[in-house]
Amino acid sequence: MAKNDKSNRPVKTKGPPAEHWKEEPEEHDFPAAAAYLSLINTASDVKTLVVSLRASPLERRMAKDILRASRLELLTPENPHVAADLAKVKRGDALSPVLLVRGDLRHDIPLTVADGYHRVCASFHLDENAAIPCRLADLVHVRSSGSTRTRSSRGPTAVQ
Repeated sequence: MAKNDKSNRPVKTKGPPAEHWKEEPEEHDFPAAAAYLSLINTASDVKTLVVSLRASPLERRMAKDILRASRLELLTPENPHVAADLAKVKRGDALSPVLLVRGDLRHDIPLTVADGYHRVCASFHLDENAAIPCRLADLVHVRSSGSTRTRSSRGPTAVQ
């Protein structure tokens, strides 16, 4: 807050609206994440990932880091979905945490934003250093003796 020259009292200054986040993802975020993940993973892997996302603790990651790790382009504030999320923040509505699947640097696999890409972009436009609440799942494929093992660090193990 700035100080008023005459009275030396604090005066509110206008800046970007404060972000508001829900404590938990909305229930409809998980099927949305599964629908997206089903385009890039097997049904078995998607099931494992969604179970893992539901069980993962909430953590906070910076908007700029999520975008960099995912290799996704920053959408403009004029994008209809980003604009809608920016309007929610301006009204003081809480945004749902994002759902992420960890990438693998060793295999050049980027972070996957399973749900919440527009919210990440909106948050970046407000403050690129914003700490976004997210759930993060790991999926590791280990090939051994001809079978594929799918292991989630926070979920069950499945053998295909």
